[in-house]
Amino acid sequence: MKYGIAKPIAALGVLTFIVSMALPSVSAAGYDLDTASMTWIMVSTALVLLMTPGIALFYAGMLRKESVMSMLGQTMMVMVVVTLIWVTLGYTLAFGPSQAGLVGGLDYLLLNNTPYGESFLVEGIPDAQFMLFQLTFALVTAALVLGAVAERTKLKALLIFIVIWSIVVYAPIAHWVWGGGWFEDYFVSLDFAGGTVVHICSGVTALALAIVVGRRGSSIQKDRPHNLPLVFIGGALLWFGWFGFNGGSALAADGIAVNAMVVTQISAATAAGTWGLINYLHLGRPGVLGMVTGAVAGLVGITPAAGFVGPMEAIIIGAGAGAFCYATVALKHKLKADDALDVFAVHGVGGIWGALATGILAVPAITSDAGADGVKGLIYGGYDLFFGQIATVGVTAIYAFVISFIIIKVIAMFMDIRLDKKEEMIGQDLIEHGEAAYDI
Repeated sequence: MKYGIAKPIAALGVLTFIVSMALPSVSAAGYDLDTASMTWIMVSTALVLLMTPGIALFYAGMLRKESVMSMLGQTMMVMVVVTLIWVTLGYTLAFGPSQAGLVGGLDYLLLNNTPYGESFLVEGIPDAQFMLFQLTFALVTAALVLGAVAERTKLKALLIFIVIWSIVVYAPIAHWVWGGGWFEDYFVSLDFAGGTVVHICSGVTALALAIVVGRRGSSIQKDRPHNLPLVFIGGALLWFGWFGFNGGSALAADGIAVNAMVVTQISAATAAGTWGLINYLHLGRPGVLGMVTGAVAGLVGITPAAGFVGPMEAIIIGAGAGAFCYATVALKHKLKADDALDVFAVHGVGGIWGALATGILAVPAITSDAGADGVKGLIYGGYDLFFGQIATVGVTAIYAFVISFIIIKVIAMFMDIRLDKKEEMIGQDLIEHGEAAYDI
């Protein structure tokens, strides 16, 4: 364990390079490129990439001042590790030619057969651009997980977990939903921008980690967020980046992208207002932290539905996200798990609500424009879609939870995964990074 994860990553790089040399080239009729769509996806990729540092700031502000640098450092290392995993192996497992519907083949290993000037997978944009756009989703999903076990989990253990999890949890789920996997054969389901792949996956993974790692010390749990302006800035970056997250998922500069951006704004605003109102009725005051969290919940809720619903449906989804996520946060003390930053409550519950709401509210005219002809929500008689959404939510949640639980349990058999009580009180900033966020 002297070299941490450096040796496994180096070995993976060498292995993938050797294997890629033996892979055949893909020859198929390609699509024409569309410079307008290419430009929009370039912008969207940058917007989604910005969300990962936004998550770091959002999370860091909610922690103690002794834990700020650890959150920033963990997020930075996730960006490094997941990028390398994605370009070597993750992308091909998610979007390579399907192997029995379970996972992608190795045709795109080490970005083999992933041209920057030709389009074979998505009409209008080069395959390399699609790969990069999808990378930013993998980064966001992994970064979200960090919040559940903040302030007590060792960096080395987290990174080993993320390496394994990216390969055996995130990539297969992405393949099932977006890469031509087995969901298409058995379920009528819709996930426009990642309600299942990103938010349910990260939310239930976070819950599994929190259960295994254990609770923080009671005195640490009682500490209030040390920097709410930092939370606001991080939340604002998330809201800003989400226009690329949802709008870019149209994968073209078209009307569906415009609609996705419109309903994204409506849902976020509605959820923020709903959270603030409930907060006022519950505690007599609307907290800023709550309204920012509510906005994120609204963004999560609309994510799977953004390409399939209109403004009125977005209001319903936003109101539901604000209410359901608020209730889950309020009841989290009843759980044995210490989900430090409410990842499951916001992303898990918000993602589940958004996926089910898609099954209820999907508008036939909009889904047809988005390429899902004949698919309609429950209120329009679309029973297949509604039950398909229930099935995909259940399968995704169970798979992500069980496999994540096993991964972290196995890692714990070989190393300490959390700080001891003394180190926890001192804080990870000094213990693991030798740095402090504030020189006061």
